[in-house]
Formats: sequence, structure tokens, C-alpha cells
Amino acid sequence: MSRTPTARRVPPAQVAILLREAINRVNRRLRQTRPIGELTIAQISALQSLDSAGALTPRELSDAERVQPPTMTKIVNRLDERGLVQRTPHPTDGRQVILAASPEGRQLLEEYRRVRDEWLARRLATLTAEERETVQRAAEILTRIAKD
Repeated sequence: MSRTPTARRVPPAQVAILLREAINRVNRRLRQTRPIGELTIAQISALQSLDSAGALTPRELSDAERVQPPTMTKIVNRLDERGLVQRTPHPTDGRQVILAASPEGRQLLEEYRRVRDEWLARRLATLTAEERETVQRAAEILTRIAKD
């Protein structure tokens, strides 16, 4: 039984490198596929964290985004100026606030997702049906890998 070149066994460490590089390239292209001049990548990321978490304190948001609190304060202030976040008093600590994506912020995120999904769908449409099936299977496997 002969193997085709694509069926050769590749060590997991080499697959990890290939996969990381491919994911990084696709992710970079997706980040670039956004309305120009709207929000910075850091602002989008913070807004997405708020959207997925529901609500966070500024400290929780800075921890989630892995940035220093003063940096997060600047990001949140810019989002607040645009009406993309809501601040509500903390229920037990009067010195703190709870941040959440505003309806306008969630709507903006939906637009960003739509633009990125359309770009990716156009790219996938250039593949063969077999390649799209392979990508779909890979997406399912990557989802399993990413679960904690």
C-alpha cells in the first residue's frame, strides 16, 4: 500500500507550527476586514468581551483583555464617548461600576461579524466542495481542541 504525499505522517509538533501559522494568517485577515476608521482592534476586543460576558467591572475587563487598568480606562472611555458601552453602579461596591455593551455596541459588533463572515464566505466559495467539507471538519476539530 503506497501513500500519497498528502497522506504522510507529520509529527504533532510540526502540525502545531503549520496550524498556528495558518490560524494567525486567517485571524490577521479577519481583523483587517472591518470598516476603516471605526474602532481599534483593542476597542473591538474589549467590546466583544463585554458582549460575551454580559457585564464586567473595569478590572475584570482589563484582566480578560490582559491589559493594564489605565489602558483599559482609555479604551472604555473611547467606547463610552461613542455610546457603545453602558455603565451601571456596582450592586455591592459603590466605588465601582459594571460595564456592558450598549444596544448600539451590540449592533456594531453584529455589523463587524457580518462583514467578516461575508469575507470568509467569499473566500470559501473559491474552494472545491471537497475542500469546503475538509474545512468544515477542521473547524469542528478545532472547536474540540479549543474547549477547556
